[in-house]
Amino acid sequence: MELETTVELQLGSAFKDVRLLLLHTWPSGVYVDPYQLAFLSDAVDWQILVDSAIDLEVPAHKTSGFVAYVYPAFSEQTPGVLNISIPIHGRYHQPSFDGETFESIAIEPPKLLLRTEKCSQLADLEPHTATEAPCTADNTSMCLWIQVQQKQRPGDVILRFPVGDGSLVTPVCGVTLAVTMICCWVLSKYMWKQRIV
Repeated sequence: MELETTVELQLGSAFKDVRLLLLHTWPSGVYVDPYQLAFLSDAVDWQILVDSAIDLEVPAHKTSGFVAYVYPAFSEQTPGVLNISIPIHGRYHQPSFDGETFESIAIEPPKLLLRTEKCSQLADLEPHTATEAPCTADNTSMCLWIQVQQKQRPGDVILRFPVGDGSLVTPVCGVTLAVTMICCWVLSKYMWKQRIV
């Protein structure tokens, strides 16, 4: 699945050297695949930097969330609307023992950060907050960014992932053990009859 973010820019010609950054805070129930992102890097017009290593096999209850910095390609020729689609994946969740069949995961909308070499250009953006974040996706040097308050803050995206029924753990384990033992007994008997040792 892909999470699509649309940013409408109305910066005007006074903001020629503005750099954009989308700051995503991801919950533990989802992840981005670094191998998939590396494969897509030539086909997309944005770069991404993840703040920690991502283990693809860890279930949701054994991992924590992470932060991703998305750097869209932006210039004076860029149209006023940017669309960024990030492929995301759901993690395995613990089985439910109370009859729930789905786990809901809320993904907050990203924060929009701006940076320019001439800080006075961004002074007109009210209200705003100064935030430190990596300068680019290629290095870890930190720069001061301005967090812009969005006029229309979208709501969280809610994803629902199916979970197993925990009440079936004992019967499934019991049946699996019984079938395994019966198969071993039948195979041993066949080998004994055929004198296969």
